[in-house]
Amino acid sequence: MTAKRVVVITGAASGIGKATALKFASKGDIVVVADYNEATGVSTVNEIEKAGGEAIFVKTDVSKYEEVQSLVETAVNKFGSIDVMFNNAGIGSSSGILEQNIDIYERTVAVNQHGVAYGIMAAGSKMKELGVKGVIVNTASVFGYLASPGTFAYHAAKGAVVMMTKSAALELARYGIRVVAVAPGMVDTPIIQGYKDMGMLESMKSKSMARKLLDPEQVADAVYLLSLPEASAINGSVVMADEGYASFK
Repeated sequence: MTAKRVVVITGAASGIGKATALKFASKGDIVVVADYNEATGVSTVNEIEKAGGEAIFVKTDVSKYEEVQSLVETAVNKFGSIDVMFNNAGIGSSSGILEQNIDIYERTVAVNQHGVAYGIMAAGSKMKELGVKGVIVNTASVFGYLASPGTFAYHAAKGAVVMMTKSAALELARYGIRVVAVAPGMVDTPIIQGYKDMGMLESMKSKSMARKLLDPEQVADAVYLLSLPEASAINGSVVMADEGYASFK
């Protein structure tokens, strides 16, 4: 592992993405912060730079392949490589299946599923071209395995991420590129604010063995560990970063 890897992180303006950006930067890696929200994305970069790290911001809508491809090209043109791609950008939605707004359904799948697919394709192609034995990490979810009312589109997308991780790992292994995923449980990020507003905080806490929400930094730590050469035996796997959410009920 070189002293400074080039790490591209989508959805890095807040939540798990921001925590992961700060984690990699604190370890000396160069971070390319990608997000649709420019103001908060730039804020993440400023925070990294204030702590002595190196980062740039690239505004990106991951639901558009050409923007994800441009993101990867920008990283390589600026820093000469792409060593880690963290396909993390995601949105939440809550609706009963029979009341599902089609526009919201399509947007959720476009960001949470297609955005990951585009990241795998763009980063994988560039890593192969450069001969980089890189790592692609995807954000799945416990909701890729367990059903919950009112999250049909989210389930569909995260279930797809699980299988895309396995499929991509199989195809990219010949190039020395690993593809893995993390499946967070209930993480204290803006994406769950709607559930808090509905008075579901204590219920969400009860689904963790520790009886509390996960901190984004805990998931960030798992992503960082998976990116290391010491995790080379982990490939095509989805690591449950869920504080036991999927292991008991």
